[in-house]
Amino acid sequence: MDYQKIINIAVIAHVDAGKSTLVNAFLKQSHVFKDNEKVVDCIMDSNDLERERGITIYSKNCSVTYKDYKINIVDTPGHADFSSEVERIMRTVDTVILLVDSAEGPMPQTRFVLSKSLEIGLRPILLINKMDKADQRATEVIDEVYDLFLELNATDDQLDFPILYGVAREGIVRYDWDKDTNNDIVPLFETIIHHTQPYPNLMDEPVQMQICALAYDDYIGRLGIGRIYKGTLKAATPYEVCNANGTIHQGKTNQIFVYKGLSRISVDEIQCGEICMISGIPDINIGDTLCPVGAPDPMPAIKIEEPTLSMNFMVNDSPFAGQSGKYVTSRNIRERLEKELEVNVGLKVEDTDSTDTFKVSGRGELHLTVLLEQMRREGYEVAVSRPQVILKKIDGVQCEPVEEVVIDVPTEYSGAVISALNVRKGVLNDMEEIGTYTRITYMVPTRGLIGFRSDFINMTHGEGTIVQRLADYEPWKGEIPQRENGALISTETGNAMTYALWNIQERGQLFIGAQTPVYEGMIIGVSSKNMDMGVNPIKNKKMTAVRSTGNDEAMKLVPPRILTLEGAVEFINDDELVEVTPTDIRVRKKYLTEIDRRRHYRALGKLDAQEESSK
Repeated sequence: MDYQKIINIAVIAHVDAGKSTLVNAFLKQSHVFKDNEKVVDCIMDSNDLERERGITIYSKNCSVTYKDYKINIVDTPGHADFSSEVERIMRTVDTVILLVDSAEGPMPQTRFVLSKSLEIGLRPILLINKMDKADQRATEVIDEVYDLFLELNATDDQLDFPILYGVAREGIVRYDWDKDTNNDIVPLFETIIHHTQPYPNLMDEPVQMQICALAYDDYIGRLGIGRIYKGTLKAATPYEVCNANGTIHQGKTNQIFVYKGLSRISVDEIQCGEICMISGIPDINIGDTLCPVGAPDPMPAIKIEEPTLSMNFMVNDSPFAGQSGKYVTSRNIRERLEKELEVNVGLKVEDTDSTDTFKVSGRGELHLTVLLEQMRREGYEVAVSRPQVILKKIDGVQCEPVEEVVIDVPTEYSGAVISALNVRKGVLNDMEEIGTYTRITYMVPTRGLIGFRSDFINMTHGEGTIVQRLADYEPWKGEIPQRENGALISTETGNAMTYALWNIQERGQLFIGAQTPVYEGMIIGVSSKNMDMGVNPIKNKKMTAVRSTGNDEAMKLVPPRILTLEGAVEFINDDELVEVTPTDIRVRKKYLTEIDRRRHYRALGKLDAQEESSK
């Protein structure tokens, strides 16, 4: 087998900096697509959820050829919740392209992904993207990036990074934005091959490959994805599989694949340096090392940071359970969660005292709600509780996760945001004005950010942006108030009527419209007061009360607030659940009847708000 020059690169940045768009430009200018082929935006975001949300959730691979080099490209997620995807692939690449928005500068997630690449010893390439913005401030942004490198203890070699400027959406990268006139990304290709050495020729050594990701194919089963560090990997060949826990067992590869453009191509053998995919070993896991039979040489285990949030996934026991879902039993839910654990290493699933409830831990709300959204699309029904932070004992002190939050908000709304974060035990770190906007940097307990995003959208009239990342664990900050407003709780089961909703809407904001099926204990809206309120949404106007059509008021309903899955999870309090089904997302009380709720509050040693206010 002839040796080929291979360079593996990862594109890293915070969310919405243009990573997937840059990968599109790589593929287009490498003539991966046919002339008559229609190319969609962000083609690497192939998952339905990724397309709908406009974000990257899973790391993905593709390859392009430039001169006599093969360049494997890894597109990484930008959200902190999916940082476990970034942590794994950093070992498989030779350099990273750090993408930074020309106006926003480096954001919290930029710090995380950059720190991981610097720890491994990679030498990044800086690309200042979106140079066509009217408010671009490239010179200041470069200074901010240098400061960030120094904060992260970069070496002299790492500080000597090349700087390029571009507009990924138009497929343009230049050495000097004002002087150069090229309209392609050739400068980026040239910088990659001159800045990074191709992988050394170690084809004569014993094979060594480490698995960094998993996939599944309905026809050939479980697939392992990783890099070959030494030797040559062959199809239909037995190897020793060294697990992270130190055990060794034999496995035999079936088919092996390399990436060519966006496709995976089955080959007979693969040289060292390649990122490839293998099939045939059903119990392959992340961190496993493939070695020749009789010569085990395991690589260091891949360390993944611990989850910070947990939610209880439980069997849906509402009166409407089983009406739209195919998979509703605890056995169905357990099997689905176990299947997810095979590919989602940032996730943790534990049993609880109840056989119908599973404690699922992840890196953030988005990490867990994406899993829920996938499950409901597959036909699962499940009820979930309010997210809880995972606490740690450090030197005998109870500690909780604290996040760095960077907020860009119109200056007139900054006071309201600061006030809200102070109530949530936040500490102001920095504040600066950028044009008509104010950038606020806060350290806030993760608990305090649960449910904050919807309040933030309201208080900034949808004009603010918020970015967060896990910073550290700090001692427990004390009690943080939950949702101030109470809930409008249905006291009856049936179809909601316009007449009843028209009267109820004066007492708060509704989540449902006319003719929506409701049941006792279901939350149909948020109250304008700080106490729960029982209402009858199925009451209709008595026909005997009709005098004449001219004398009746026209009953116009205010459009309801439609809860998304994330919105519902943020909305609920500790005594409430989100009911997730393939067709509906509902919120409800854990205890559906009024008498059960009162009994529960008394058992906890506290009266409910209505009893307290009536005394």
